[in-house]
This record gives sequence, C-alpha cells and structure tokens, in this order.
Amino acid sequence: MSDHTLQGKNVLVAGGGKNLGGLISRQAAAAGANVAIHYHSEGSRAEAERTREEVEAAGAHAVLLSGDLTVPAAVEQLFTDATAAIGQIDVAVNTAGQVLRKPMVDTTEDEYDSMFDINSKAAYFFIKEAGRHVADGGKVITLVTALLAAFTDGYSTYAGGKSPVEHFTRAAAKEFVEREISVNAIAPGPMDTPFFYGQETPERVEFHKSQAMGNQLTKIEDIAPIVIFLATDGWWITGQTIFANGGYTTR
Repeated sequence: MSDHTLQGKNVLVAGGGKNLGGLISRQAAAAGANVAIHYHSEGSRAEAERTREEVEAAGAHAVLLSGDLTVPAAVEQLFTDATAAIGQIDVAVNTAGQVLRKPMVDTTEDEYDSMFDINSKAAYFFIKEAGRHVADGGKVITLVTALLAAFTDGYSTYAGGKSPVEHFTRAAAKEFVEREISVNAIAPGPMDTPFFYGQETPERVEFHKSQAMGNQLTKIEDIAPIVIFLATDGWWITGQTIFANGGYTTR
C-alpha cells in the first residue's frame, strides 16, 4: 500500500554521511523519519557526524554506523545494528560506489576485484540483507549509473560493476513481492560531486555537461527527491531502473 509520508519510519542509508547520501539522510529526517547513517571508514566519519547533527536538528533520531560493505558479514551486522538502534528498517538505501576511469588494457586484477566488490558484491548483499530485515511494505533503493545505457570508453569496471545491480533489483522485486517490498535502482548522470571530478579532464567535464538539459551535470538535489518519492508515493514502482539524468542517456 502507499505510504504518503516517512513520518515515524526508519531509514537506513549506506554511504549516508556525505554528498548524495548525506542529502538523502537529511531529507528523510525532514520528512519525519529516523535515520541510520552508514559511513565507510574513519576518513569519512567527520562528515557523517555533521550529517547526524543536521538530522537530529530536524527532530529525528539518528545513529552512526560504519563498516566495509564488501564484507557480507559486515552488511548483516549493519542491518542488525541499525534495527537495534532505531527499530525495524522500513527503507534501505544504498548509495555506495566507486568510480574508475581507465582503459581495459591498463586495468589490473586488483582494480577489477575492488571495483566489482564495491559496486556489485556490496550491492548484492545489501539487497539480500534488506530482504531479510526490512519491514513488510518496505522499500529498497540502490544507486547505479546512467552509464548503464552508454556506449563509451574508459568505464568498463564502473559500468560493468554496476550493471549486475539491475538484475539483482529485478530478482529481488519478484522474490520480495509477497511482502509488498518494492526494489528499485536509480541511475543518475555524472554528478557534481568530488566522486566525479577526479576521473575527468576539464574538457570531458564540459562534454558531459553538454549532453544533458541546461548544459549541466546531475546535482544531488535532482536525485534525493526521487529516493524520497520511491520511499513514499512511488511504492507501485518496483523492479525498475530509473534513468534520472537530464537526458544524458536513455534506452
């Protein structure tokens, strides 16, 4: 059934301390939810602490949790700890990912393994544990990339690592349907965050901008409301990948 609000709901955001994840955490709190904010490691703890303060300032209960999501046991622990801290999770959002732009002929086995661990394996076990822990009628949302619909060079391990998530999403949507849990993926265009700029030259940044409406990159403010929509009125959408990228790519 439709949930028109997040009032009193419990939301877990993986990678929820900064950038897009931080904004999702803040918007979920503003909509009335309690938020479990996951961050990867000590290097991102300070930003996660600031996000927690902002969530609490909005009147919501917040908890900080850390862990390496490429380790399945750590994903299971994340859901267990989040549930213990704020109650059964209603909405589980995974924003975690890593970008690498590199020609295939120069890509090492370690880089391949790392990219698929972060972008694919972690996503799989996050969805798995969401299926075990999220409340009936809950929502599971994963961030992927608009490159899934692109024909381009350089991103073999990034787009390749994210592409299985579409299949995980569809399978989970069917498997969780009896509990009325919706499962979706969102595919933003290149986002105006530090996550993006380290991989690109200024010329390529301008090219990416030129491919979308308004000659601009995707902003986190363009994506977070879609997450909130899927978590509330968008409940009837399930098993889908939503390309929210200003026309950057399409299928």
